[in-house]
Amino acid sequence: MDPIQIDDARDPRVAAYLDIRERDLTGRHGRFVAEGKVVLDVLLTAGRFAAESVLVLENRLAGLDDILRKAPADLPVYVAKSDVMDRIAGFHMHRGILAIGSKGTPQLAQALLDTLPADALIVVLIGIANHDNMGSIFRNAAAFGADAVFIDATCCDPLYRKAIRVSVGAALKVPFASFSHTEAFIAKLDELGFAQVALSPRGEADIRNAARPQRLALYLGTEGEGLPERLLDRLRTVRIAMSGGFDSLNVAAASAIALHHFSTAKSVAAQDF
Repeated sequence: MDPIQIDDARDPRVAAYLDIRERDLTGRHGRFVAEGKVVLDVLLTAGRFAAESVLVLENRLAGLDDILRKAPADLPVYVAKSDVMDRIAGFHMHRGILAIGSKGTPQLAQALLDTLPADALIVVLIGIANHDNMGSIFRNAAAFGADAVFIDATCCDPLYRKAIRVSVGAALKVPFASFSHTEAFIAKLDELGFAQVALSPRGEADIRNAARPQRLALYLGTEGEGLPERLLDRLRTVRIAMSGGFDSLNVAAASAIALHHFSTAKSVAAQDF
């Protein structure tokens, strides 16, 4: 592919990249921004989402040869000098690598559930509104082999620019879907044979003693408030034991510990869990 030089920040060909931070807040109408070399590589390699274009700082282009070879031959690759790229983005772009991706049609929760293996490990997020936490949870889900992430309607968007960046591209790789009605979703997981476990500082069992059922759904809640009481009453709960005088971890850190445990714990039948 032949790079396309951009000399004017108002060039209509790069309109999708204008004022990135402001448009993070207002939305991009079915698009998202991928930022950085590693994230671009995941976008082009995973193939889950389509890339619409790439915008690269002039002096970073040579180092992207291997990655850009993975892109379709007709993918526009725009190149700009530092001052032009900064005017396009609206702030200093020290990473110098951006791409626009298309979200496509959101996958329905039921459709994703139908694709899961018999020994699935899934993460269910309730009220995760912080993009750093969302990105970190996706990164942990990828690191410890979770098959999918399901998010309720109160969660933030995993395809927000910062969430993608913090996830190191895992949000572009780990399958996810959203659901509207939590009770109906719990009932569906029951029907599909999932053991359902909520992580809480007040959990009834120490996670170190929790075995791994063949199909497991791990529920995580928002910072501070945690999961709603109605869910904690409905699900089995586990806790991560800590030193006296300290009662909880950041949800991202807690997710790493829990996912590591359940990805390596001895497997048992659901009725024995």
